[in-house]
Amino acid sequence: MKQPRAWQRMLSGRRLDLLDPSPLDIEIQDIARGLSFQARWNGQTRGEYAYSVAEHSLLVEELFHRLHPRAAPKWRLAALLHDAPEFVIGDMISPVKAAVGPGYRELDQRLMAAVHLRFGLPAVLPARIKAQIKRADRISAWMEAIQIAGFERDEADRLFGKPRSEVIEGMEIRLRPPAAVHADFLDRHAALLALT
Repeated sequence: MKQPRAWQRMLSGRRLDLLDPSPLDIEIQDIARGLSFQARWNGQTRGEYAYSVAEHSLLVEELFHRLHPRAAPKWRLAALLHDAPEFVIGDMISPVKAAVGPGYRELDQRLMAAVHLRFGLPAVLPARIKAQIKRADRISAWMEAIQIAGFERDEADRLFGKPRSEVIEGMEIRLRPPAAVHADFLDRHAALLALT
């Protein structure tokens, strides 16, 4: 029986095998393109533009830096890339991920390992760093929930945990065209990579 196709051609010309991804087939331009067009919250957000995974990733990296200002640049890079596999497998809300089961998690982990290796990070992050990035991710989810996704504050507090006010002071969710987010994501990646 013929094996089903498990690869995707990227705009860079790379052919990425989703089941056995090689770091050599990972290009930041492909990641930035995919994430800047991938809507968070299944597109159920207020505003003229979808709130993209790329915009979310920029926010998580900024929150991570606020929470851990002395963290090495490579861990800030890891924060920026925390949802990178979604450039090919899409963004699913947590309840859907749970319903899909371990297959989604395994696919995500293989892709994440390839992304990490491509950009000089360990295939699997240290547990402490992963937990710190997850905390920034949850704060981002709280901000997104109340600012653009229609949640009441008490519901967001219950689901995501209320962040300390000084962590998010002066931060506001921005909805921008994909091209602008794409460019900012690439710029941020280049700046962090240069520091590692």
